[in-house]
Amino acid sequence: MTTLVPFNPSNATSPPFQAIFILDGQAYSGVATWNLTAQRWYLTLLDQSGKPAWSGALVGSPLSADIFLAPGIFSSSTILYREDSGNFEVTP
Repeated sequence: MTTLVPFNPSNATSPPFQAIFILDGQAYSGVATWNLTAQRWYLTLLDQSGKPAWSGALVGSPLSADIFLAPGIFSSSTILYREDSGNFEVTP
């Protein structure tokens, strides 16, 4: 089962985007910030104690392929950002 999480950043909030992702049965806080120099979004996944589990560029997957974020970090879950729909896809 795939869970969709809409990516709707807002310039009126700090951080501009924050959501909870369930990965390997644990809750992770996902925080996305805009990097002015690189001109792109970066996502950080924080565990329940606030420790970073993964951080990297928010690379968008096209409809025809999957480009996973945080590869090798989770044993059974995957997370990707589907650029065409504007959603994160979390499985399972």
